[in-house]
Amino acid sequence: MVPKTYFQVILFLLSSLYVTSSSNRVADYDNWISWNVKNYQKKTILETKWKTQDLILRKAESNKVRIIVSQDGAGDFKTITEALTSIAPHNTRRVIVLIAPGVYREKVMVPRTLPFITFLGDARDPPIITGNETASATGRTFQSATVAVDASYFIAINIKFENTAPHEIGSRGGQGVALRISGTKAAFYNCTFYGNQDTLYDHKGLHYFNNCFIQGSVDFIFGSGRSLYENCYLNSITKKVASITAQKRTNSSLESGFSFKDSVVTGSGQVYLGRAWGDYSRVVFSFTYMDKIVISKGWSDWGDQKRDLRVYYGEYKCSGPGANLTGRVPWTRMLTDEEAKPFIGIQFIEGDTWLISP
Repeated sequence: MVPKTYFQVILFLLSSLYVTSSSNRVADYDNWISWNVKNYQKKTILETKWKTQDLILRKAESNKVRIIVSQDGAGDFKTITEALTSIAPHNTRRVIVLIAPGVYREKVMVPRTLPFITFLGDARDPPIITGNETASATGRTFQSATVAVDASYFIAINIKFENTAPHEIGSRGGQGVALRISGTKAAFYNCTFYGNQDTLYDHKGLHYFNNCFIQGSVDFIFGSGRSLYENCYLNSITKKVASITAQKRTNSSLESGFSFKDSVVTGSGQVYLGRAWGDYSRVVFSFTYMDKIVISKGWSDWGDQKRDLRVYYGEYKCSGPGANLTGRVPWTRMLTDEEAKPFIGIQFIEGDTWLISP
């Protein structure tokens, strides 16, 4: 039965928390998918919160300010860090940081107290923000990021994020993040992410990536974010066998997951589309071209067979030699038109309430 009132929705969700058997968990999750398919376009009680935040966003966008970063001294600041330091905490208006072409060897942090920041580069000659720190050097993968964004409403346009730390097969602590995004309602347009192991830390929050190039060797898109990747190019540089994604959804109530639409998977080595970092890992590929580098099994449970009944790994109308479903693991979901709908539009990330044109 489809819940139609707020209280029915709450009861429906609460009941799912107390299901313990594997078979019941699977049935319950399928019920959730069915409900989500039928209601993904409808308004919910949570939209009151979204609308309030949208008013804040509209106010910020109506009061923009621009500052210029240029290494030659022609702008307001010579470094990105100096520009960010100049912005008052708890900023309430959109600050567009125009970054001139060049290589910026900085470790950049956008703190939680600086929402509404935009990094804007030149499409003809995008600036490169580069570093080479690793988990072994900083103590944690989390701290290795060349650029770390904890603020909400962040936008990046025409920027190259880079971590040049090499990945050596069998070594430990070699994770080197190019960008970590931990703030919510963040969007990236025409951006490039270069790295090896753990290139893009899609940590948490609602995120949108459009026309981006993402390169790495091992788990190079990972985290607990709820993110839509459209028209993106995923390029593997692994030498042997690795995984493109490592999505860390740890329980069935979390609304996290990665959705890739109209994208390309190519490069070197052999890759899984994803491996289950979390017990309830969720990744969907739709309308995506997959080169022959994709392993026939498609997906990995990371050596824990209990996850086979819990993960949600789906494919929908993909193409290319790597999209052949014949050899897929039995727990892959070949999505129907209806099952795919919640994942192939901006409603997956509530984007109709916060995405703005770049």
